[in-house]
Amino acid sequence: MGAPVHNLESRLKQSSVKVSANAKRHGRHLLSNSIFRYYFLFSILALCFVLGMVILFIGKTAMLMFGQVSLADFFFSFNWSPEEDAFGAAAFIVNTLSLTALTMVIAVPISVGMAVLVAEIAPNWLKTFIRPVLDLLVGIPSIVYGYLGLTVLLPFLRDVSGQGLGDGILAAALVLSLMVLPTICRISDDAIVAVPRKYRDAAYALGSTRLQVIMRVVLPAAGRGIISAVILGMTRAVGETMAVVMVIGNTAQLAKTLFTPSSVLTSNIVMQISNVEFDSTWNYALHMMAFLLLVISFVLILIIRILGRKRRDAA
Repeated sequence: MGAPVHNLESRLKQSSVKVSANAKRHGRHLLSNSIFRYYFLFSILALCFVLGMVILFIGKTAMLMFGQVSLADFFFSFNWSPEEDAFGAAAFIVNTLSLTALTMVIAVPISVGMAVLVAEIAPNWLKTFIRPVLDLLVGIPSIVYGYLGLTVLLPFLRDVSGQGLGDGILAAALVLSLMVLPTICRISDDAIVAVPRKYRDAAYALGSTRLQVIMRVVLPAAGRGIISAVILGMTRAVGETMAVVMVIGNTAQLAKTLFTPSSVLTSNIVMQISNVEFDSTWNYALHMMAFLLLVISFVLILIIRILGRKRRDAA
């Protein structure tokens, strides 16, 4: 009788030890989960706070401009002469939109074509080579692209066009195209790879050629992802500064030709912001330009979010 009772007592002790160990482990897990939950919550709140302060500071300073300059004069006048109290930013806005549009016209066909090549046509050894190279190009600082544009592209454009300077919208668009091409290509590549294989198999079963499968099945199915890639490229093109400053000419005038030295919102801000007094209309106008760029970026990102949500709902 003594042995069974002893075995029962030892089992009870072991089970109580296990329960105690499990309780301690569970308590540690709950503590760690709580710590990480509050840490992530703090990170999100800190990010929202910083973003809100940026918007508040830039927006508040920018709105002070309209106490001295009318809305119509700022957005629709092409006369930018701060020394004469003329703060028309229409030329910079038009130049920014023109530069972005020209950049997308150059970069999008090449980027999407490269994405199709990498995702659908290239052999595996070529894919393993191109994708890391594109990832490396994304990480190159913009000042490097600007220096290459200044030392290599501008002399080439002078020789080809016969222009005395060569800088202007075309030079800036070519540099920006090289900068946004890896971004658009890699995101489009991921969108094309994400298209289910059954779509391709069904198209081939109906007798479609490879070109027909790519053009009529794969690209339409990956359309929202490709559009998101293009918008991200536009966001970088709109907000790029240093590379544009080095090749566009930095002249406050409307770009009437591809080789007219001109200026865009970002280049005008970076060239003048350090030379103006804080409590001046000139400074308020530059902050309004920055606020306008911020609004453009927010709108583009919002479009990406809407497209992403539609893509998830369709899936």
